Amino acid sequence: MIFRLGLATLVLFLVLIQPNHPGAMTWGALRLFPLELPAIILTLIALGDGRVGRLVRGALVFALTLIVVLKTADIVSFNALSRGFNPVADMLLVDAFVRLLAGAVGGVLAGLAVLGAVLSIFAIAAVLWWSMRVWAGLSVPGARLFALPAAVACALVVAQVGQSMGTWRLPFPSPGAAFTARVGAERVSLVRRTVAEIAAFREEVKQDPFTDARDLLDQIDRDVLVIFVESYGRTSHDTPLYADVHRETMARYEAQLSAAGLTMQSGFLEAPTRGGQSWLSHATLANGLWVNNQVRYGAALASGRETLFHHAANNGFSTAAVMPQITLDWPESEVMGFDEVLAAKDLGYHGLPFNWVTMPDQFTLAALDRLVRHDVDANRFVQVALATSHAPWVPVPEILPWDALGDGQVFNDVATSGDTPEVVWRDRDRIRAQYSLAIDYALSAVFEYALRHAADPPLMVVLGDHQAAEFVALDSRAHVPVHVIGPQRLVQALSQIAPDPGLLPGADTVPIPMDKVRDIFLDAYSSRIAVMADD
Repeated sequence: MIFRLGLATLVLFLVLIQPNHPGAMTWGALRLFPLELPAIILTLIALGDGRVGRLVRGALVFALTLIVVLKTADIVSFNALSRGFNPVADMLLVDAFVRLLAGAVGGVLAGLAVLGAVLSIFAIAAVLWWSMRVWAGLSVPGARLFALPAAVACALVVAQVGQSMGTWRLPFPSPGAAFTARVGAERVSLVRRTVAEIAAFREEVKQDPFTDARDLLDQIDRDVLVIFVESYGRTSHDTPLYADVHRETMARYEAQLSAAGLTMQSGFLEAPTRGGQSWLSHATLANGLWVNNQVRYGAALASGRETLFHHAANNGFSTAAVMPQITLDWPESEVMGFDEVLAAKDLGYHGLPFNWVTMPDQFTLAALDRLVRHDVDANRFVQVALATSHAPWVPVPEILPWDALGDGQVFNDVATSGDTPEVVWRDRDRIRAQYSLAIDYALSAVFEYALRHAADPPLMVVLGDHQAAEFVALDSRAHVPVHVIGPQRLVQALSQIAPDPGLLPGADTVPIPMDKVRDIFLDAYSSRIAVMADD
């Protein structure tokens, strides 16, 4: 009996001290004493194994199992997105995570991982039920009369200590903390706050000074390309591990682009996400709203608000989205303002994929010319979302002659070369090295494209969608670079977004929130706005 009680107590102890942050996953966590432990044990003893006791035990098992899942989700979210998991806003990310996992390690392994996760949840619940039943079945004369008031007293202490510990955002528990109770209470509070924020956001969506505006963007006489470079963050400029390589590449292309007669200006933007969820940055820039979670994303799409691309379409441009990573149906695109959406299957790539990445960025940009910019009689306003610098960053192609790309089969040899992601991702130094190569390739592809069209340049707005995950970027900020490339008159009009000349923004340049870009863009290139400002 003593052994069973000891084992049951150990199970409860391990569940209660489970951290919710990767930085707290150390042996030091075993030195913590969870105040919830005596409260739970005394409650089980007081209620026994009768009907009421079993009902309470079931509720405790459900609550603790749910919190174990939430803590685990926190650890995954902190690793990938540098923030905790929001049960309201992030539930839809589970599907995206599984698809990313399938792309990185294969469908079979991903399916086994999902099955293992589900079975683990049931196993945790079963072990918790057994552990609590051991304590509920303890029969000691007079113990239940003592246990009930003691359990109430312990619960009050847990509530008081948990409340005084602050919010769930603290990354790890303190000695003696009511950590698990605090995680549960703060998640309830987080859900309530998120629901309230979404209601306020739906009202914000309706406030748009450009609703049904016409005669916009009339100062632009050429194609406009908004090019998102996947996982391109400020770390490429500030962290020596990356800056020594990437800034040298940009300095070299700056000289070449300048010699070709192009003007460049750069700056930083504050993105609404880190580590992933590129579509949140796409929506933030297009809608002029701070779209930092999936619920806001859905609300923005459902609102009928006119995006930057709606305004371009309403004012004479043909609009398009070139999205090489879209491999499934994308019904949301119907309300984003695009006349045409070119997904992976539409771009003419018949080469092998680069693991999760469907095709190299250079091929995507060549397809942009071949399929979208071939009509010289119409100005185009295009969003391009590049993909090579998306994880797992293995393998990384090289820049090839543009006339040698064909249908993409020229990339087959490199697509099957080198170590697999499973091998590379065992070593964080190798992950960072591959990330650096992938970003350097992506930037090179974009600048080579600009050089290719230097004689009749489009207006190019090149920006990162988000920083890479913090363990890769080595930078926790949500800042991304932005480069404006094209004719001098058009480039200088966006000095508010990109104030620094050239491709190398200054270290002290203040980032502009990405949700300001749409309105700044519309103001900068619309003579109607300029006249109104003069009046």
